This record gives sequence, structure tokens and C-alpha cells, in this order.
Amino acid sequence: MPDYSRWPAPAKLNLFLRITGRRSDGYHELQTCFQLLDWGDEIELAVTEDGVITREFGLADVREEDDLAVRAARLLQARSGTGLGARIRIHKNIPVGAGLGGGSSDAATVLLALNELWACGLARSELAELGLSLGADVPVFVHGRSAWAEGVGEQLFPLDLGERYYVLIFPEVHIATSALFAAPELQRDSEPLDRRVSDPEAGGNAFEPVVTARYPELAGMMEELKSLGRPRLTGTGSCIFIPVEDKFTADSITRRIKCRYNVRSVRGIDRSPVLSERAGGY
Repeated sequence: MPDYSRWPAPAKLNLFLRITGRRSDGYHELQTCFQLLDWGDEIELAVTEDGVITREFGLADVREEDDLAVRAARLLQARSGTGLGARIRIHKNIPVGAGLGGGSSDAATVLLALNELWACGLARSELAELGLSLGADVPVFVHGRSAWAEGVGEQLFPLDLGERYYVLIFPEVHIATSALFAAPELQRDSEPLDRRVSDPEAGGNAFEPVVTARYPELAGMMEELKSLGRPRLTGTGSCIFIPVEDKFTADSITRRIKCRYNVRSVRGIDRSPVLSERAGGY
């Protein structure tokens, strides 16, 4: 039997998300603040000698060749020239379409882990470059730090956000990111914020008015949750998060509403658990 190692793939929140313009190639310029969380998916990896990369299990409705984790492994294999392969097991906890970066985090963890297990020797910047070709959120997970982001999300400035707690609510709604970016009503000309002085939770989410108008069930849920704090959406997904003062409050709210919602309490972290002393940081 192959020897599997287990690696975390943390979720993230977008504490705010602003669209500040649109490039000639159609991509949107944005500003956001990524907060990493102490909860997420888990990846198991086994190195093989045959050069074959396979996914043993993961999301049943995502084909293996479309899975970002598998694509990340194949990109790294091609870039490094290694003759080794891998078996990949993905233990999914992060809902698809929630805006929590599950697929991107899985891909980043595979890049980081296989770079070590295959002894590829690629620098963090090279892994982030590979990750960007898979998705704009992958580099922040590769670098493994909570960060202010600009450009299409690839210009990262690490942040020390300190100890923060959140309540996550998961509606049974899947939102297509592409449809939101194409929405004619999306505000694309927000004034850029100064990252040196801006509160990372004060910028709002450009997609929230689009989502709540198109999904009235989400709008109703957010209205109900206002009695508990300031609910908001993360990224382009359906997950609602409520910032709270401490773990006690997060746990108390979770217990109070778990009979009505799919909910969990989480802690914000500044450094990804996938990083080791060997992996380093920015």
C-alpha cells in the first residue's frame, strides 16, 4: 500500500471586495482582504514511481481532469520534469460555490506538498505563478498568509490581522462566479482604498447587492441574521459570515442557530497551517 501524508487546505474569507476597474482583456481589477481560517479541506497524497497522477476520491460531480488539485499536480509535474506521480485523496469540508476558496486552496496545498514530496525545489514565487494560471485565488494560499490583494487578486501584501472569530452560515445555494462578473448591474468603478490606512472590514462587497437581488432567499436570510451582528457575503459565493468578538460569542451563536441553519464557528489565522519551517513564507 502506498504511504499517504495528510495536508490541510484552509478556507478563506474576503473581508471586503471592491471592483475598481476593468482591463482591456476583460479581467476585473479589484481590491480585497483575504482572511485565512483554521478550518477547511484535507488532502492526502501518496508519491508513486510510475509518473501517473490520479484522484482516488473527491467531488463526485467534478471530473478528475477538471479538478484544480489534479490540474495543479500535472502542472507541477510538467514544470519540474519529475518522473514521479501521485495519488490524491480530497476530503471536502468546504462547500462548492460558497466563496471560501475550497478548490483554490486544494490546488495550492497540492503544489506546496508535492513540491516538497517530489523534491522539485521550486521557489514560492514559481509555485504562485503556476497557481495563478489555475485561478486568481490560488496564489494567496500558496503564500499562506492573510493578505491585502490588488490587481486580479495576484498582487499580495501580507497582513497581521490578529485573533478574529466568525460565524459561518451555509445556505443551500450555488452561485456561478462567471454570471456575477458578467452582471450589468455590478459596480466596476469603486474608488480604490489605501491599504495602509483602510479597515479591512469596511470596504463592503461589490457582489452583495447583485447576489441579494438575484437570490431573494439569501436576502431574507441575511435580514434575519442582522439581530446577531453584521452579516455579509464572502467573495462571489453564497456563504454568509458574521464577525464576532471572541470564541465564546462565536460558539454561543452557533449553538443558538444550528437548529435553523447549517452553521459553524471558525477562527481567523494569519498563517496557513500547511506551511512548515521548510516551506517558509513571503
